[in-house]
Amino acid sequence: MTASDGAQRPAGSGVGPGEREVAAPVPLYPLGLLLAGRRVVVAGAGTVALRRVAALLQAGADVVVVAPQASAALADLAASGALTWLARRYAPGDLDGAWVALACTDDPAVNAEVAAEAERSQIFCSRADDGPSGSAWVPAVGRVGAVTVSVHADRDPRRAVQVRDRVLGHLLAEPGERVRPRPGPGRVILVGGGPGDPGLITVRGRAALAAADVVVTDRLAPLVLLDELAPQVLVVDAAKVPGGHSMAQEEINRHLVEHALAGRTVVRLKGGDPFVFGRGMEEVQACLAAGLAVEVVPGVTSAVALPALAGIPVTHRGVVQAFTVVSGHVPPGDPRSTVDWQALAAVGATLVVLMGVATIALIAEALIDGGMAPATPVAATTDGAPARSCSLSDAAAGALSSVSAPAVFVIGDVVALPAAPPP
Repeated sequence: MTASDGAQRPAGSGVGPGEREVAAPVPLYPLGLLLAGRRVVVAGAGTVALRRVAALLQAGADVVVVAPQASAALADLAASGALTWLARRYAPGDLDGAWVALACTDDPAVNAEVAAEAERSQIFCSRADDGPSGSAWVPAVGRVGAVTVSVHADRDPRRAVQVRDRVLGHLLAEPGERVRPRPGPGRVILVGGGPGDPGLITVRGRAALAAADVVVTDRLAPLVLLDELAPQVLVVDAAKVPGGHSMAQEEINRHLVEHALAGRTVVRLKGGDPFVFGRGMEEVQACLAAGLAVEVVPGVTSAVALPALAGIPVTHRGVVQAFTVVSGHVPPGDPRSTVDWQALAAVGATLVVLMGVATIALIAEALIDGGMAPATPVAATTDGAPARSCSLSDAAAGALSSVSAPAVFVIGDVVALPAAPPP
């Protein structure tokens, strides 16, 4: 979709009194690209690159990021194998074999170098710092189910976002729920982004993102939605990578408070639900202490979403009448643990363990010691992958030690039920 407000005067129409001739931009040719399995090179690895990379990965592109340093979320994606990160400055030849290039560094000279090489190599290139100098233009994009809305608006990014939002308003189930900025002091909106699939964020959550001036995001949030933000929206990467970079909670609170006190609408985009092991209440308390208005938008927690996506219910009539969600970030017996694993072993409920990748074997051992049957089935679920299952005794012996984070573990007889058919 393209849109034009008619402000550009057609050639030959004359110039009015006191006006000067303004050359009309060359019209864009709107095109959808099939990038699955095809190399896309992104120069730069900051928050601008992060906004583009998540959408490229969703499209199945073979993404190569070139930058001396990378934001925490991009570094984590590289460590997981989702993309390739060349930890150095961009160099001639980096575009070899690429179908598309994106120049997203904070150095105009480097971006110009990327664009020039792309031009010589007949590779389409988008420049984040100087759009008209590139050969490709990234539109304002929004997705509702199988529908993708893409608006160029004659290279006017602000108007493109406005048009896109109006179109999305007709497609969303509750267009009246759009969140609008309020006059006066800024505010903070904590948004639960769900288990990672952008289609599982709430309508209210997407509306909050559409109203944001600043987005403080987690690595487990639906990062592809960052590509839908207006160009002027500031993105703060607050990724907490296990064993890697981690922004302190106090620093996250500072970003929320300082931007909101400056009059901005700040969205704290989190994975899952803000109040399920998400430190959401700590952020609410910091904002309230600063006198700020705070809204919490609940999210679909991975504690029930990932098992459901794998066809595993956490309750089932005639099998189990309760489920318990527990954090496994510290093992049984650790002085920091407040969990009574022996009591959980006897309660007769489904156990859902979050953040237990490094501790699941010790947890399984503690449950067996507490009286849970060694044959009790256990499943490890991750986003987009079939569940892996074994017995509790096998889990204690390390059968699930190769499961990678983030994962959700389900312990109980519901794991043995026939799986629901995939969507």
